[in-house]
Amino acid sequence: MARNVRRRVAGIAALAAVGAVASGCTVNVPDPTAPKPTPSQSSLATPTITPGHDAAAVAAKDLPLAAGNTLAPGDPVTVATRLEEVPGWTVIHSGLQGEVRYRKDDGCTLAVRVSVNQGPLVVAGDDAASTKELFRYLDPGIALDSLKPVSLRWGQDSDKPQHNVELLALESSAAKGGNAAVVMARLFSAPASSVYISVACPDDGSLDKARAEAAAQLVVVPPG
Repeated sequence: MARNVRRRVAGIAALAAVGAVASGCTVNVPDPTAPKPTPSQSSLATPTITPGHDAAAVAAKDLPLAAGNTLAPGDPVTVATRLEEVPGWTVIHSGLQGEVRYRKDDGCTLAVRVSVNQGPLVVAGDDAASTKELFRYLDPGIALDSLKPVSLRWGQDSDKPQHNVELLALESSAAKGGNAAVVMARLFSAPASSVYISVACPDDGSLDKARAEAAAQLVVVPPG
C-alpha cells in the first residue's frame, strides 16, 4: 500500500511540475467530458464585485474547508511567494506557460499553480469534496482516504494578525530510488478556482525543511 501511495504522489508531483503558477497567472485544468473552453488569456479578467460580500471580513479570519461558501464567485484565490529570498532557493523559471518553479541547492523542487474555470470539478458548496475531485482528476487511482488537512498562511497583510487557510495534502516518504513528496491543494467551490503546491526532495529530512521554508514564504491570497 505504501508503495502505491508513493507512486501516486510521484505522479501528481510530476503533473504539478508540468504547469504551475503564482501571483495572478493562471493555468486551467481541462475536463475531457466538457466542451472545449475558449482560449485562455494571459491575464486574469477584471475582478467582479458581489453585492453584499465583505472581502475584507473573509480575509480577516481563518478559512477552513467548511467555510468555502464565504467566498464570492468570480474572483479567484491566488498565491504569492518570496521563496527566492531564502538562502539556497532559486527560481528556475517564472511565467513560462503559466509555471513558477523553484529548485533548492539540496535537490528539492517546488511548483505552484493557481487554476481557474474549475466548474466541471466543483461540488457546489463543498470545498472538501471539490478538492477530492481535483485530486481524483489528476490521478484517478489516488487513495482519497490518504489525504490529510494542512494549513498555509491566508492573507498577505503583514501588519495584521495572521490567519490560516485549510487545504488537503497527499504525502509520501522517500522510497529506494524515489523522492519524498507532498502535494497540497484546494479547489475553492465558490470562485471555481484552485491552488496547487508540490514539494519534492531526495529524502524525508530535506523535505521537512523545504516544506517549512515554503510554508513561511507562501501566502494564499484571498479574492478582492
